[in-house]
Amino acid sequence: MARPAHKPDPAVRRQVEALAGYGVPEAEIAGVVGISPKTLRKHYRDELDHGHVKANAKVAENLYRKATGEGREAVIAAIFWLKTRAGWKETSVQELAAKDDKPLVIFRTIIEPKPAAANVIEHTPDTENRVVPLPRPQRVR
Repeated sequence: MARPAHKPDPAVRRQVEALAGYGVPEAEIAGVVGISPKTLRKHYRDELDHGHVKANAKVAENLYRKATGEGREAVIAAIFWLKTRAGWKETSVQELAAKDDKPLVIFRTIIEPKPAAANVIEHTPDTENRVVPLPRPQRVR
């Protein structure tokens, strides 16, 4: 005797979409729903393909709300948002000293947007000021 055909309903669709959004593997979602992975893909393709997008949108909405709010959480969320979404970067402080303890090169710690002008003025005691091109920032995805 053949198994009865699976009939999706709205509650199961929401469950599959949520589990896919949380990153649960298809085989495990199929086990929770009580069907085979092949049947899951056949009836819930849209939920599997778009569940993570809806979950990411909810997280981004919450982060945005926090980043535009007040207090310490807002500062942390805003810094994270600007670094990941707006391409801002944080540079480190490094100071190199010569034998006479005069600094050769000083880098300042700043959080800044992508530079409009990709140059910086470098000064060392034994040379004149000179314009040095900055390397293009690499976006990590």
